[in-house]
Amino acid sequence: MTTPIRPAVPPVHRDRPAPEPDVPAPDWAPTRALGRAVLLTGVLLVGAVLLGRVDLVVLAAPLAVGTAYSLRRRPARLPAVSVAAEDGVLVEGGPVRASVAVGNPGDVDYDLALLRVGGSPWLRFDRVGFATGAAEPPLELADRPFLATVSAGTEIDLDLAGRTRRWGRHRIGPAGARVAACDGLLVSRPVGGAASAVRVYPATEPFEAVEAMPRAAGLVGGHRSRRPGEGGELAGVRVFAPGDRLRRIDWRVSLRARQLHVAATLSDRDAEVVLLLDVLNEAGRSGGVDGSASVLDTTVRAAAAIAEHYLHRGDRVSMLEYGLAARRLRPATGRRQYLTVLEWLLDVEPDSAAHEISDQAFGPHLLSSDALVVVFTPLLDDRSAEMLARLARSGRFVIAIDTLPEAGPPDRRDPWAAVAQRLWRLDRENTLGQLREHGVPVVTWAGSGSLDLVLRDVARLATAPRVGR
Repeated sequence: MTTPIRPAVPPVHRDRPAPEPDVPAPDWAPTRALGRAVLLTGVLLVGAVLLGRVDLVVLAAPLAVGTAYSLRRRPARLPAVSVAAEDGVLVEGGPVRASVAVGNPGDVDYDLALLRVGGSPWLRFDRVGFATGAAEPPLELADRPFLATVSAGTEIDLDLAGRTRRWGRHRIGPAGARVAACDGLLVSRPVGGAASAVRVYPATEPFEAVEAMPRAAGLVGGHRSRRPGEGGELAGVRVFAPGDRLRRIDWRVSLRARQLHVAATLSDRDAEVVLLLDVLNEAGRSGGVDGSASVLDTTVRAAAAIAEHYLHRGDRVSMLEYGLAARRLRPATGRRQYLTVLEWLLDVEPDSAAHEISDQAFGPHLLSSDALVVVFTPLLDDRSAEMLARLARSGRFVIAIDTLPEAGPPDRRDPWAAVAQRLWRLDRENTLGQLREHGVPVVTWAGSGSLDLVLRDVARLATAPRVGR
């Protein structure tokens, strides 16, 4: 039995009409005013012929002459719309400026230009207006259109000035415009301008950690290590050995012991700090830089502050996301790494993956054994607690920062709301207790000095003697 060959082109049904190609809209279309003028002129002329009345011709003459005079020069080119944002570093709560330009490339004046501008709700513009007109009161860009006249061969700018309200990648635009010409008898089709993207960096809260790192493993840096070497921390006095520098000789001890002794120091080394962001859950409502902070707001701002602090001290900082994407930023030092960290934080988004995260994409083998791992997590998912316990069991120095905002009072209208909230708090306290048993301290982010006590305890555990089997 042979298999029928299927035609490569589907058959065309004769009873079904073929789809018509899309016809582009005309650049300029007549308005209702032109239709009314032509209709009224025709009615008056027809009435004058049928009724034999000259006065109707006299009434129709001004309409016909005025319409012909307005249409003597028709525009041939559409308006040009563009959106431009001011270059520079934008920070939460800082100023932002932009402009929307409407140009008339033709030789016919535009009687009226109607402009609409979209934009991100996290950009609040306090002053909006054309350069040749009065400014508007504070408003959202999408609330109402803006009107202006544009002469032939000129361009008019709509100036936007305001402030940023939240970190992230935002856009100003797109913008759309329609213009009317020939005394309002012709109107153009809508012309759009592409949106302009702006990057708003998070506002870093002041952070300072005065305690030493638990383990410094680099060659040079600003932290005291446990290894002897050239540094500023005194480790003791020992007998002079070949290769010691003469300026290290302690003459008081040498004269008393009648043998040369030198002051031994500990080497100053750098450390690696891994900032791990838990993006499995987003909770709370973000109110911008002046309002309440959500989980992601606290996570991004705290991570930027800690990264700035340790990079300023010469340490190596790397970033890692705990989510389905598992984005990672390699460890590096310097100002360039700080700018890279800020760019990396702009793309942080909630990633509520329902399945287990593979250990191949994220696991302790990806982290250095000497690194200090700072985890930003709301602890709303059991997988987050398991990840923290797994890191602690692998021998890493782990610190968890609780980014969950404070819960409000329960609804008094619901008699079971208080009971449910109490049960939730008990379950959360149980999770925190289990993490402390695994050696994972959990602290709440409070700006400067949030990690001093925790780093002190972790440093003591790192220097404590370990019992071997």
